[in-house]
Amino acid sequence: MNKPHLILGVGELLWDIWPDSSHPGANPIEGTSSAGSLGGAPSNFAVMAGRLGNHAAILSRIGRDELGRLAVDGLDPMPVDASMLQIDPVHETGRVTVGFENGEPRYTIHKEAAWDYLELSDEWVKLAERADAICFGSLAQRRPESRQTIQTLVAQTPASCIRIFDVNLRTPFYSGEVIQESLELATVVKMNAEETPLVLGLSGLAPDEATQQSRAPGVESLRSSADRLLDEFPALELVAITRGSRGSLLVNRAEWHEHPGIPVKVVDPVGAGDAFAAAIAHYQLRGAGLATLNEAGNRWGGWVASQPGAMPALPDTVRDALVAATETTS
Repeated sequence: MNKPHLILGVGELLWDIWPDSSHPGANPIEGTSSAGSLGGAPSNFAVMAGRLGNHAAILSRIGRDELGRLAVDGLDPMPVDASMLQIDPVHETGRVTVGFENGEPRYTIHKEAAWDYLELSDEWVKLAERADAICFGSLAQRRPESRQTIQTLVAQTPASCIRIFDVNLRTPFYSGEVIQESLELATVVKMNAEETPLVLGLSGLAPDEATQQSRAPGVESLRSSADRLLDEFPALELVAITRGSRGSLLVNRAEWHEHPGIPVKVVDPVGAGDAFAAAIAHYQLRGAGLATLNEAGNRWGGWVASQPGAMPALPDTVRDALVAATETTS
C-alpha cells in the first residue's frame, strides 16, 4: 500500500506574471521588477503527486534564461524530480501575463514558449515505459511539436498505466482534433462542469439541452455527459468533473459518486484542480473506490485553494492531517 509509484506530469512549466505583488500567490521575481508564481497544470500535478509520497517527475522544457534558472531553483526544495527538464537554447521559459479589466483577471498566454517544443528524448521514453500514471493536458498540445511528443509518450506507457487527460481549455489554444485524440489515449478525463458541454461538442457529441443552456449543469446532466463519453471512448475508465465549491462527480461504467465539497476560505484557486487530479491518481493506484477518490480530491484541492500559489508550502503536520482525514472519513 505504501510503495511509491512513478507518476509523470508532461507539458507546461511556466510563470504567472502579475502586475504587482498584491495577488496572494505572487512573489517578487529575483532580478526583475515583476511579481510571479510558478505553475503550469502538469507541473502542479507532479508536485502534489510527489507530496503524496510518489516518485513524481516533471517532463517539460524551459529556456536558457533567468526565468528558467529561477524555475529550477523554485522546484529544488519540492519533492519532485526536475532532472528531466529540457533546456531550449532558442525559446524563452513560458510566461502568462495577468492583467485586470473591471476588477477581473485577464490572462495572456505567450506564444513560442520553450514548452511548445518538447522533444521526444530516449530518457523520457524510458520513463514513460515504466510509468504508473501520467497526466497531460490540452494547452501544451497547441503546437504540433509538443503535441506529437506528448501523444507519443502517453502511447508508450504500459497498459496498466493511469493516463489522465486534464482538460484545460484556453481560447484559442484547443481544437476538436486535440480533444478527441487525447480522449482516445486517456483512461481518466478530468474537467470542470463549465467545460463539460464544450468537451462533448468538441468530441462530436452534442450536449443535451439542459447542459448546453446552463452555466452550472446539474448532477443528472453531468452524469449523462460522462456516460456518453464513456460510451464513445473505449479506453476511458473514469470521468471526473469538478464543480468548485459544490464538490465533484466521479463516474465509471459501473457506478457514480457525488461529493459535496470541503468548505474552505478560498485564497487562490489556481492549482486546486491539479491537486484534485494528483490525489485521485494517488489513491486510484492503491485500489481505492470512488468515495475515497472523491474525498481525497476535494480535501487536497480545497487545501490548495485555501493557500497562496499553485505550489504552496506543505508542513508535515498539515500533510499528515489531510491524509488521516481522507482515510478516516471516506
